[in-house]
Amino acid sequence: MPAPAPSPAPPPAPTAEALYALVGNPNCGKTTVFNALTGLRQKVGNYPGVTVEKKIGKVRLQGGGTASLIDLPGLYSLVPRSPDEAISRDVLLGHRRDVPQPQGILHVVDAANLERNLYLTSQVLDLGLPTVIVLTMTDIAARAGQRVDAAALEKALGVPVRVVVAARREGVEGLRAAIAALPHTPPPPGRAWLLPSVAEEEVAELSRILEDRQGTPPTQSQMEAVGLLMQDALRPEEQGRWSAPVLKHVRADKEHFAALGIDFPATVIEARYAWVKRLVAEVVQKPRRAPKTLTDTLDAVLMHPVWGYLIFFGVMALVFQTIFSWAQVPMNWIGAAVGALQAFVTAHMPAGDLQDLIVNGVIAGVGTTITFLPQILLLFFFIALLEDTGYMARAAFLMDKIMSKVGLHGKSFIPLLSSFACAIPGIMATRTIDDRKSRLVTILVAPLMSCSARIPVYTLMIAAFIPNRRVLGVFTLPGLTMLSMYFLGMAAAFCMAGLFKKTLLRGAPPVFFLEMPPYHKPSVRTVLMTMLERAYLFLRRAGTVILSVSIILWFLTTYPKAGPHTPPQQQMARSFAGDMGRAIEPAIRPLGFDWRIGVSLVSSFVAREVFVSSMGTIYSVGDSHSDPEEVSKTLKDKLRADPLFSPLLAVCIMIYYVLAMQCLSTVAVVKRETNGWTWPLFMTGYMTALAWLVTFAAYHLGLALHWGVH
Repeated sequence: MPAPAPSPAPPPAPTAEALYALVGNPNCGKTTVFNALTGLRQKVGNYPGVTVEKKIGKVRLQGGGTASLIDLPGLYSLVPRSPDEAISRDVLLGHRRDVPQPQGILHVVDAANLERNLYLTSQVLDLGLPTVIVLTMTDIAARAGQRVDAAALEKALGVPVRVVVAARREGVEGLRAAIAALPHTPPPPGRAWLLPSVAEEEVAELSRILEDRQGTPPTQSQMEAVGLLMQDALRPEEQGRWSAPVLKHVRADKEHFAALGIDFPATVIEARYAWVKRLVAEVVQKPRRAPKTLTDTLDAVLMHPVWGYLIFFGVMALVFQTIFSWAQVPMNWIGAAVGALQAFVTAHMPAGDLQDLIVNGVIAGVGTTITFLPQILLLFFFIALLEDTGYMARAAFLMDKIMSKVGLHGKSFIPLLSSFACAIPGIMATRTIDDRKSRLVTILVAPLMSCSARIPVYTLMIAAFIPNRRVLGVFTLPGLTMLSMYFLGMAAAFCMAGLFKKTLLRGAPPVFFLEMPPYHKPSVRTVLMTMLERAYLFLRRAGTVILSVSIILWFLTTYPKAGPHTPPQQQMARSFAGDMGRAIEPAIRPLGFDWRIGVSLVSSFVAREVFVSSMGTIYSVGDSHSDPEEVSKTLKDKLRADPLFSPLLAVCIMIYYVLAMQCLSTVAVVKRETNGWTWPLFMTGYMTALAWLVTFAAYHLGLALHWGVH
């Protein structure tokens, strides 16, 4: 495929660091390009006031120096229909106070879906900012028999076009050169698509008013005018942005169009797509008969009404079996290191409360939780791998047929799947669901999906009480036990969604539309970046929230002092934590739980994984005066030695954590997403009641059958 003529040597990098925006449709390869350009030089946070993720990275430029690159949420249009699209539009137009308007744009365009992607291109060029088109997926387009002439596309658009295959790092250095040249790159030429004369006149008049009354730059006044006339209604946060004369003129224009029988939004969309079709005809060569692609071949099997489901559930079983098996060795290494550190501190530090705090508060609490880092990494590795290959969209399509039977929207699959990693991004992802009731149902059941914070609880109970036996010669009992916890959460989510859709939030699910990206080789860099990013967030949480809770819990289990010769268990029973545990014990005793488990249940409401650190602290209290071998004894060995614990109780603890609302951060996010406390309090109440009832039934059924009892 011919590439555009090489750019001249890049000019010296500007002295002041520039900010550029990375823009593109979902599934266009934008994240892979961002990772290829920025590597580990990334910062992830949220935009103030919303739960939309903000990613900014540093790009090393040819010729020296760096530039900042902000990765905007994927969008299809600059006329927003969701909070994600609104954020992207506001950043590009300079409407956000927390982010300066970018000085240029890197617009990622999928060559395999050029016609759909160029609709957004028509809007990006209207912004009047220096722009570079980053053409991705050219290899996939070629396999489908399509040849995109990048040089012709560059000439037609009037902006630089760079072909990049980021997964193989092809064209990345040329893109760096184009970024370095952006400060000296002319803005795009004027608008190429045209409207009927009466519409053009109104757009021009509104543009002049925006320039005069709002101070809108002439380069983007037409874009702002078209956007205002296309929106049905302004979002609440936009109401105060525009002056009264502007809003009055917009209303008058809409009334004028209605009187003339002109559907302005439809007219704009048709005009843009007419331009897109002409452009595609000029720059794309298509075969008379499209060849059968690898995607077609794979979809014939993976989307099959029978084999598709069997393969999907087989993949999920293999993933969780692998997570449990592969993580065991590094988990043992970390556990041994934590035990050795406890023994070292015990042997070399004078006995006393400070030693006890460090050994049994800090190291026992945080160290026990960090032990489960390998499983967290593997979970995110497989999720990123399945997403990057394109299989996850197929899984969403398959699951839509099942979810629609319980009233869930097809778009609910991605939020629910994201909740396997963490309920917070899963709940945030519900913003793509247009129907309010369907979105609320998804929010209410998303925390039932087993998130990564539950993995430490599952792993501790399984490692301590589920024997490592082979099942069917392929799977192991611990792996299947963990998988069953995930299926229990899914079943509970589907059942509760069906109940809510028939009662509180009655309504039919809207029609589900989903883009199917082609299969492609995953980017190792993207997968590893996802793993490292999530590992950092997990370790940061362990170093802040879990550390704080561990220290507080150590204090509560250590004071008031009962006496120098009091046995450890009696000391704990007389402590503040013991008083708290005994206060709630009547409510949890029917589940087989005692006051010590009660203390961990209460403390883990901050974060589910705190349960493990709490148990580590509780079962280490008083051990700092023992010999180093006793101090380094693992928590699972101590639980096995406790007559209270049994395989049945371990399963009941896991069931409770599958169903209970044990995450303060999730409650806070639901409050923000639903604009009030009604739904988060309802969610906490129904999940706690559900957890208690199901755990009660499981415990007493197990007792009646004499299963898993010592």
